[in-house]
Parts: sequence; C-alpha cells; structure tokens
Amino acid sequence: MGRKVTVATCALNQWALDFEGNLQRILKSIEIAKNRGARYRLGPELEICGYGCWDHYYESDTILHSFQVLAALLESPVTQDIICDVGMPVMHRNVRYNCRVIFLNRKILLIRPKMALANEANYHELRWFTPWSRSRHTEEYFLPRMIRDLTEQETVPFGDAVLATWDTCIGSEICEELWTPHSPHIDMGLDGVEIVTNASSSHHVLRKADTRVDLVTVATTKNGGIYLLANQRGCDGDRVYYDGCAMIAMNGSIFAQGSQFSLDDVEVLTATLDLEDVRSYRAEISSRNLAASRVSPYPRVKVDFTLSCHEDLLAPVSEPIEWKYHSPEEEISLGPACWLWDFLRRSQQAGFLLPLSGGVDSAATACLVYSMCCQVCEAVRSGNQEVLADVRTIVNQSSYTPQDPRDLCGRLLTTCYMASENSSQETCSRARELAQQIGSHHISLSIDPAVKAVVGIFSLMTGKSPLFAAHGGSSRETLALQNVQARIRMVLAYLFAQLSLWSRGIRGGLLVLGSANVDESLLGYLTKYDCSSADINPIGGISKTDLRAFVHFCTERFQLPALQSILSAPPTAELEPLADGQVSQTDEVLQFERAEPQSLDGVD
Repeated sequence: MGRKVTVATCALNQWALDFEGNLQRILKSIEIAKNRGARYRLGPELEICGYGCWDHYYESDTILHSFQVLAALLESPVTQDIICDVGMPVMHRNVRYNCRVIFLNRKILLIRPKMALANEANYHELRWFTPWSRSRHTEEYFLPRMIRDLTEQETVPFGDAVLATWDTCIGSEICEELWTPHSPHIDMGLDGVEIVTNASSSHHVLRKADTRVDLVTVATTKNGGIYLLANQRGCDGDRVYYDGCAMIAMNGSIFAQGSQFSLDDVEVLTATLDLEDVRSYRAEISSRNLAASRVSPYPRVKVDFTLSCHEDLLAPVSEPIEWKYHSPEEEISLGPACWLWDFLRRSQQAGFLLPLSGGVDSAATACLVYSMCCQVCEAVRSGNQEVLADVRTIVNQSSYTPQDPRDLCGRLLTTCYMASENSSQETCSRARELAQQIGSHHISLSIDPAVKAVVGIFSLMTGKSPLFAAHGGSSRETLALQNVQARIRMVLAYLFAQLSLWSRGIRGGLLVLGSANVDESLLGYLTKYDCSSADINPIGGISKTDLRAFVHFCTERFQLPALQSILSAPPTAELEPLADGQVSQTDEVLQFERAEPQSLDGVD
C-alpha cells in the first residue's frame, strides 16, 4: 500500500449568485488539481453560490440553483477519480445548513454541516443558517430527484462524520470552527484523522494572516497531521475583501503558501506528503496517545478509494517552507487595491472619482488606486487574460493593453481639487503634483459660487447672514458655514462622477471614492454627508497611524516625491478663513475646540 498522498486546496474569486461563473471556476480548480496529481481537492466555503448572498439564502431558488451546479459537477468528466469537496447551502428537515458536500465518481460520500457559525463583526451567519449541534452523529439525507437520478443514491449521510479511504482518514472543519476554543480537529486528530480540511470565507484584516498561520501550525504541532485551508478571494458582492492565503501544513510546518493578494480568479496549491511522517510524529507524543485512547470515535464513511499510489517509493515529497508575510504597509498597498479592482469590474463603471485635497487621507486613497493600476499592469504582463478582458471592457477599447500604470491611472482615475476662498495655494499645489505623478486626470475647481448660493437662500428666507467667528460671528455660525462647504463638495463630487466623462466624450460613469479613516469615524470627527459619504471608502477600516506609514511606504515603492510634502504639512480641513493667506487652524486644535463633534473634515 502506498503512503504518499497529493492533496490540493485553492483560493477562488466566487461571485454571489453567479452560479455559471462559479461552476466554471470550480471546474478549473479541479482540473488543475488533477493535472498536478492530486486525489483530493478542497474549495472555499459556500463556493457554489458565493458566500455573500445575504438574504438570498432565504430564497429556495438559491438552494435549487446550488443543486443544479452540484449536478453539473457530478456529471463532469473533470470530477472523476478525485475526491471533490465543495461548499453550498443545504436544507435538511426544513432547517438550512452551511455545508460541505463531498463526492467521488458521481457518488456523494457525505454532507457535512457547519457546527460553529461566525456571527460577529462582518459575519451574520446565524441570520441564515443553523449550526449542526449533534457531535459525532449522522442522519439520512434524502437527495433531491435531480441528484438522485445522477448518483442512483436515495439517501446519503448528513452530519458530523469523517471519511475513511483505504489508506487514510479525512475530516472537515468549516472556517469559524478553526477559531473556536475546542476545534473539531482536536478530537478528529485524536481519533486517527490524518488529513483535516478547512473551507473558509475569511476576510482581510491587517495582520490577520499571522493569526491564520499560527492557528494552523499550532493545530498540527500539538496533534500532528496534515491540514488544508482553502479561502474565498475578492469582494463576492460584499463590502469586505477576502484575501486568499490558502495553505497546506503538516506537523507544525507549512508546505504550500497561496498568495494573499492576487487578481487571479483561480489559484490552486498542491503538496505531496508522506503519511508515515504523520504517524511517526504522533507516535512520539505519549500524552497525545493517552488522550487518543480515551476519545469518543467519529462515524466513519468508508470510501473505496486511495489517495496514494501503490508504487510511490521514489515519488518526491514536498519540502517545508517559511511563510512569507507582507508588512502592514504592503498589506494596505495590496489588499484594498485588489478590492477596488474587484468592485470596479463588477460595477461596470468606467473608473473612480476622488476629491483630492492635498492631505494624507485622500493622498493615501489616490495611492491605492495607483497601486491597483500597477497590479493590473503586472497581471496583464503575466498573461492574465481575464484581467486584460476586464480592462478593455472598462475603458471601452478592445485593442488596449495596459503597460504603464500612469497611463492606466489616467484612464481610470479622475481627481478633483475643490477650492474655496478658505483654501491655501499650498494644498492646491500638493494635490496637483500628486495627480501629475500618478497620472490621474485632474480637475481643479472653485466651490465658492455654490456655497454663496446656498447661504444666500438662507439669508433670503431669514434676513440673517451667518459669519465666521473670525469676522465677528458665533461658533454656531462658524460650524454651519464649515459644513456647507463640506457638503457642497459631496454634491459636486457626485455631479462630476456622473457627467465628467460625458463632457469629455467618454462612455460611462465613475464611482466616488471616500477618504475617511477609521479614527475619524470612531471619534465622530467628520461632517455628515460630506466627502466621507461616497460609493466606497477604501481606507475606512485603517487608522491614521497605519495610513501615514503606508504613505511613507508609497513614497519609495512608487517613487512619488509629492507625498513628502503632504506628510510634512499640518492636517487641516481648510474650512475657516485664511489669516494673511495662511491656514488659521489645524485639525488637532479643531478636534478639541469643536462644540459639535459631527462637524469637520471637508475632504480629509
């Protein structure tokens, strides 16, 4: 009997309710896995329908179409002679579960429901799914007719069980279960499961990759065994970014690392590992073996199949690797940029409009778009035909091939400096210089006529003319006049986003980018419905400290010297009258003097 197994896991960019596209990406990943000799393939959580379906999970059509995709997978010759592990919602006895459906050669082996649901922060799984609470217990699941006709099975096991092939034993975890204090892999490993798989839809958070790698390596260090982690990639119809990071580990070491940020829709990792390494590793841990002798056994689904070959003595095995982490600045450069690209191509818009004030926050947002352009050009150079097709669709030029990020940025990004009588020449110059260096199409305009018109309506109706404190007015008047400027900028941003390309004879509209960092949101240090109100805000989850470090990073990485003067300038919203042509008050002072915390930043 052979002992070396080749297993595959993947990161897929699945789209909510894009059943046909999701099917093709799943088939492509299985085909790649088979071509590399894998006999088991793991995919991301809920990959058939897409993770971000939200209340569409309530609709019976979502489950119906998921089964239709499953039927297509079962029928496909691509899925023969490899154990396929796919994710989809399943209704069992009128209860909806988040499940793994594991099949081989047109036979469903097991439907394994998720037992610990993510229900905090960005996750709301308890709204749509129920956790399976019957540990080490299975029931009969009656297959729908379309599946029954294909598999010739009336029922299949549904519940908490493991697969026993002729040469090894495989157990499943689903995303959140890895993060719980008593993860299923603990008892599975004690019961002799040698390969544990985890299908995830885990979103990007700065420095989160460290935690994922620690969880997987610690799990296999304490208990031995092989661990596969698959993950969703892209935005999936949600406003978070799923960042890949697929991996394969064994006995506390990483053997395959997937990219955390990539524009590839399908990425497959494989590794060839020796089961005897797992067995000998476990044999040396007496405390583990004492615990294993007392563990309650899992139901085993017998599978007439082997993951190894009979003649594998000379087959080369994979070597352990050191995980390569991105710095936080690199993560900010790559993650939000990939998310921007995914959002742009799915929105079918022609690019972005960014109010560029000459401050750190809007500069950071501009750098993210430029980073996106760099990644798109690199993907095209690497032969990514999907990215090339998307670029040509967005710019509406079937022969265009992006090579220079500055040229692409000029086609995809419009920056707009919105000056008022309170704006300084310094911020105007900083915004213009950065726009020139990244190549964006730049507009500079005055908002004064619009501000005077709005204030004039108030004066006409009330007979009162508000004044800034510097001109003899009260703090209440100052606050109102500041906020009018800020909100006028939002109105103009949307007007130019919708019509500026039209005025230039170019098809399509633009998505408005916001540039409010997370500190401003937590402090309430912003004007409601100003330029913090946008279609998307790529820096909304990033602190000012991390943003400044990121802008420092971009100065060198992208050779943008204009960022130096932006970093050294004191932050200000420029909403109060200038004193002798100079900024009269900075954000730090305003933050503590402001009587009403909802007011502030016009742009940054």
